[in-house]
Amino acid sequence: MNCAICSGYLREKNTCPGCRGMDESNSGYCRKCIIKHCKVLKEKGMKYCSITCEKYPCKRLRDLDKRYKTRYGMSMIENLEFIEKNGIRKFLKHEKQRWIQDNKIFCVHTKKYFEYHE
Repeated sequence: MNCAICSGYLREKNTCPGCRGMDESNSGYCRKCIIKHCKVLKEKGMKYCSITCEKYPCKRLRDLDKRYKTRYGMSMIENLEFIEKNGIRKFLKHEKQRWIQDNKIFCVHTKKYFEYHE
């Protein structure tokens, strides 16, 4: 998930710092996220799901992907495959082109634009 387009990350109160900004003491949805705290990711020192995992895509990821495709018009698995093929820097550049318009960023959850601050 690109945290920058998430309602938790974009809201003004109780802002989520994103998966990379969280530690065990932070509260929020990600604290209990099965994918963020995946044992395979931790054991292999991986930052995100990848085809190098023998369980990829696991049931949890497939379910999440299906929900996000249906509700929000985006795919977690397609994002991961883009990263695998092109790298994280190109993914972030692609995401900026996709979701940012006139210094506003689109929130997939609320379907509204928010002020964008880099």
